[in-house]
Amino acid sequence: MDKPVAQAIETKLRQALSPTHLSIIDESGLHAGHAGARAGGESHFRVEVESAAFAGLSRVERQRRVHAVLAAELAGPVHALSLRLTAPGEHRTAG
Repeated sequence: MDKPVAQAIETKLRQALSPTHLSIIDESGLHAGHAGARAGGESHFRVEVESAAFAGLSRVERQRRVHAVLAAELAGPVHALSLRLTAPGEHRTAG
């Protein structure tokens, strides 16, 4: 199955942040019928990134960095983006 938005997100994050961990989950199916939901999905994502690029940055600075990288997607097909952003050695928790 072709997932062009998820592929674009992955490519851009890998190029910009060289992550040691990257997980992109399309949660669009959970939002069917809600505002911003597209018939083909790929509108709501949960993204986890672990990258040395986040070391020393606040949570807000990390989010701004990811938002800048994904500006085109956020201006277009992506309606919602949930982020968990860590630097290596920081604890990643579920939820």
